[in-house]
Amino acid sequence: MFGSTRSGANAYATVGVETGVAAASPHKLIVMLFEGAMVAVASAQHHMQSGDIAAKGKAISHAISIIDNGLRASLDKKVGGEIALNLDSLYEYMSSRLLVANLKNQPQTLDEVYQLLKGLKGAWDAIAPAPGGAPSAQPAAEQAQAQDPLAPQPSRLMKA
Repeated sequence: MFGSTRSGANAYATVGVETGVAAASPHKLIVMLFEGAMVAVASAQHHMQSGDIAAKGKAISHAISIIDNGLRASLDKKVGGEIALNLDSLYEYMSSRLLVANLKNQPQTLDEVYQLLKGLKGAWDAIAPAPGGAPSAQPAAEQAQAQDPLAPQPSRLMKA
């Protein structure tokens, strides 16, 4: 009569995600894309191990969509220069590796992509602005690393 509890929970989760997206800074949106892609790859690993081919394919397709339509699409190659171009190539590589993992049932390839996403997310986490927009307080060694021109910086990589 009222629908299943599961559909209600899914609707509630969807509203939560949509609210989080609407309130998120551009930096946080990129972090959320990394998190979503990582969840999709982990889900694909689980489905691959359990032999659920359809769910594996759906999870891999979702990860590819996040990488291509979210992370790659958000790059500003004109402003981001070589860094943005390198990230674009890396995102393209990850998408192609996910296709291979799907076709050949290679859990090690899924793990490779997961580790790449995890490393990139860690870099974005490290350059997160502090609440209020001011740079976060960091030890001197971390500040030097954050000032590295090769480190990803959201303002230089993302489209406005």
